[in-house]
Amino acid sequence: MGGRRMSDADPAEPVLFATRLRPHRSLNQRQFRVLLLGIAGVSFVSTLPFVIMGAWPVAGFMGLDVLAVYVAFKASFRSARAYEDVEVTVLQLTLAKVDAAGARAEWRFNPSWVRLERQEHVEFGTQRLDLVARANRVEVAGFLGADAKGRFADDLGRALAEARRGYRYD
Repeated sequence: MGGRRMSDADPAEPVLFATRLRPHRSLNQRQFRVLLLGIAGVSFVSTLPFVIMGAWPVAGFMGLDVLAVYVAFKASFRSARAYEDVEVTVLQLTLAKVDAAGARAEWRFNPSWVRLERQEHVEFGTQRLDLVARANRVEVAGFLGADAKGRFADDLGRALAEARRGYRYD
């Protein structure tokens, strides 16, 4: 949540808040390879007795199971390429959403007029965050879990409050 500049605003304009949000993935590529090798090994060992007894088609179906796991994880890794960039300055809040295919959509709001709306559930925490300004409503941080979404909302709320106070001339 550091000082990375995303916007094309005046370089002298201080960035109050900047972050890139990414969907959480529990496995990295190396862990995925280890898991897939483990599944393939278990599949091979459990298929061997069937092949020895002459029921060799079982090996093909077990291979399809391993292939299905591979395809599912590859799709998950592909969707993990999506991200959201959020940047707040005194003059502008910028939200950029990039989907897994690389398509980019961008919204710009005046921090003085935008509201951050939170939908809370008593048991499950923050369920949804929306940036609202006039007729525009954009969901932000939709892929984060409830706890992470709540922390993000707190940080963004503080940045918006600071932006509303305006420039500080020290």
